Amino acid sequence: MPKLVDVAHKIRSKNAGPFWITIDIFCSDRPSFDIVCRGLSLSGMAMVLGVPQHKLYRYDIEDLNVVKFSMHRNDIQGSRYDRDMHGAQLALLCAEIELEGLKTGITTKEGLL
Repeated sequence: MPKLVDVAHKIRSKNAGPFWITIDIFCSDRPSFDIVCRGLSLSGMAMVLGVPQHKLYRYDIEDLNVVKFSMHRNDIQGSRYDRDMHGAQLALLCAEIELEGLKTGITTKEGLL
């Protein structure tokens, strides 16, 4: 199965204030955006991030070819228990997510996905 990093142009996670983190998945074109939308479920993303599905919000922004996820931070930004003050570490975790049930037609150095 293809990984998100194989299809997305850029994956970025960041702070959205002291109480929220957002994960932005930028696609270079509409076909890639459609692949990400079909292959990345809210329940699968919630499982990878370790949050209840009802606390994760998904926004598909078609005009920009972007899929965005937002969630409450477990710990307030800058608190002594906060291990990722800028919210940037989740992008690496998300990059390795396998897209569900897809053959993309995208060729990588490993072959056809």
